[in-house]
Amino acid sequence: MITIVLLGAGNVAKHLYEAFLPLNLVKVIQCYNRKGVQIHENQEGVFVTNNLNDLKEADVYILAISDDAVVEVSNKLPFQNRLVVHTSGSVPMKSMNSKNTRGVFYPLQTFSATKKVDFTTIPFCIEAEQEKHSALLETLASQLTKKIYAISSDQRNTLHVAAVFINNFTNHLFSIGSDICKEHNIPFEILHPLILETAKKAIEMNPDNAQTGPAIRNDVQTINRHLKILKDDSQKQLYNLLSQAIQTKYGKKL
Repeated sequence: MITIVLLGAGNVAKHLYEAFLPLNLVKVIQCYNRKGVQIHENQEGVFVTNNLNDLKEADVYILAISDDAVVEVSNKLPFQNRLVVHTSGSVPMKSMNSKNTRGVFYPLQTFSATKKVDFTTIPFCIEAEQEKHSALLETLASQLTKKIYAISSDQRNTLHVAAVFINNFTNHLFSIGSDICKEHNIPFEILHPLILETAKKAIEMNPDNAQTGPAIRNDVQTINRHLKILKDDSQKQLYNLLSQAIQTKYGKKL
């Protein structure tokens, strides 16, 4: 049995708690957050606290908190020589206080409050200072998924940059597309199959080979027509910037 104290009350903490709940080999024995609120509708037998001094002894303490809070909370932990891990994609493992053994338990996925997560599809990136703790984190992750990777802090930070492009920036482009459709009374759902096919192609083939559109074709007339449609200056700037980036990569100029 791997015992866990889960610190945090955000989306990652809530989804991890829900994923751990039915497991036989894992038990969350305590939850901590600053307000001392329950993070799940059913927390039978789990003591929720807002006092770090009341934390119970466990095999692993998971800091599922914001990136900016990781170092601060690790400094405030009132014990030492225990395994403390965070779930951040960008915070270096060694930035945490060295009074405890440090590690990383990073689920590489986007988490939303109302969207259920299938952890069997999620890659976990793990890192630890000691080999025995790497093995423990691998065992813990294996209860949720088969996609487990030993990733260093430098690799994880690089991976997080790539993930921001793939997820955060792409979602912002989806949002702009939705705004443009709304402005012209077009159902955004018409674009849903295109979104799915674009993601599918990125997985099934090299994204370089999947690139299409007026920028790579150097279709200046189409580009100019699109720019006339866009009324928002930031959208125009982004359209030009991305078009130029595509053409620079593939050897053409606007």
